[in-house]
Parts: sequence; structure tokens; C-alpha cells
Amino acid sequence: MNTTTATTANTPASEEELAAIAKAVNRQRLVIFLRVALAIFTLTSWELAVRYELIDPFFFSQPSAIYEQLYVWLTEGTAQGPLWRELLVTMEETVLGFLIGSLLGIFCGIALGRNKLAGDVFSIYIKVANAIPRVVLGSIFIIMFGLGMGSKVALAVVMVFFVVFGNAFQGVREADRNLIANAYILGASKRQVTFTVVFPSALSWILASLHVSFGFALVGAVVGEFLGARHGIGLLISTAQGSFNAAGVFASMVVLAVVALAAEYSLTALEDKLLKWRPAQFVEHGM
Repeated sequence: MNTTTATTANTPASEEELAAIAKAVNRQRLVIFLRVALAIFTLTSWELAVRYELIDPFFFSQPSAIYEQLYVWLTEGTAQGPLWRELLVTMEETVLGFLIGSLLGIFCGIALGRNKLAGDVFSIYIKVANAIPRVVLGSIFIIMFGLGMGSKVALAVVMVFFVVFGNAFQGVREADRNLIANAYILGASKRQVTFTVVFPSALSWILASLHVSFGFALVGAVVGEFLGARHGIGLLISTAQGSFNAAGVFASMVVLAVVALAAEYSLTALEDKLLKWRPAQFVEHGM
């Protein structure tokens, strides 16, 4: 009798669980459908607006022309060489700038966040440096490092550093003081507290900044190439602009958007793996 009662008690719970899973799957399907529908609607409206002369294709091009430009680049290559080589150059600059800027930002953010005196001393200089339009530094870096990869990586590093630093610094300052005090009471050293309590606490802040900072690294690399380069997607944009080829500009933007989207999904997967302890976000269904 106890077995029957236990089985009966467990049945409603499993049904609720299956219903919740089905609801989550249906919602995910709805999201995918709406995303695809919105993209189709936007592209169709754009194409029709050009064909009915509601907008000027000289300035805004049209989806069919952008597709043709991408097809030519993929099959015949660009004026600078194969498209994959141009993309590889930009990606190399972006990834290097992203990694170096992120590591420097994390290290400096945690170091200054844990040392209040150093944080108070350097804070004013960091604020001044952060106030400088970083894109302007691209010209200085080209003068310093030339048209090679160094100037683009340097600009990407500067673009990434302040974003990651700000989040790492704030994440350290927001760490639970009770946990830190308990760790010291249990005999932990300052170094142990930093790596076992403070850093895990700031990890969610740091990972959140990486989503934004990769986009900034990509912007830094492309802007650097736009200012002066021998290869890269930024050079493709500059060349298309110089020849008044709006389709080429938009085609370059499509390539960059695909790269940024792939990086976003990769960083999201990394975040989910490192923050398994984080509870699932609550979503209110108002429909």
C-alpha cells in the first residue's frame, strides 16, 4: 500500500515536469519562428522598397545585390585576395586583442579591487584614460606600429581593456563581505581569499563583460584596418566606400555580423559551463 501511495504521489510531479519541458520547447520554437519571420519580413520589405523606388539603392543597396556581392567574393575573391584570407586577418587581430585586453582587464581589475589604496590612487588616471575616445588612438597606433597587425591589435586591446576592467573591478567590490570575513576567520590567506572567494564572486561580472568586449575588439580591428591596412575586412569596407559600392559595404557588415554571432554563442556556451551553479533565469509568461 505504501508503494501504491508513493507511485500515485509521484505521478502528478512527473506530469508537471513534462508539461514544463513541453512549454519550454514550444517557447523556444516560437522564438526561432519569430526571429526567422522578422528577418524575412525585413529583407523582403527592403528589397521591395528598392524595386518600387521608395529608397535609393545607391545609398542603401538591396538584399539581392548584397547576396551577389558575397557570391562574387566567395567564388572569385576580393580585390585584395580570397575572402577567407581577409576574414582570417581580421579574426586574428580581433582574437589577439580580445585575449590580451581581457587578461589585462581581469588582472588589473582584481588587483585594484583588492587593494583599496592602489584603487584610490589609480582611479583618477583610469577615468581620464577611459574618457579619451579610443578610436582616435588608432591613428597614433598606426604611426607607432605601422600598417601591420600590431596597430590593429593595440587598438583592439584598448577597446577591450576598460570594459573588462570596469566589470572585474566592480565585481570584486561587490563580493560578499561576510564570506570574505569567514574565510579569514578560518585561516585563509589573502591570496587564497582572492582566488577561492573573490574571483568566483566576480566571475559572473567578468563573463558578462566578455560578450560586449568581443564586439569592441572586432570594432577596434576593423577601424584600425579602415584607417590603414594591407588586408582585412576593414580594408574591404574602405575600398567599397571609395568606389561608392554600397553592396560591398553591407556585404562586409554581413560577414562581420556572422562572426560576431558565432562568437556570442561560443561565449554563452562558455558562460553556461563555468556558471553551472547559477539558477535559471525567471521568465514571466504574460501571453
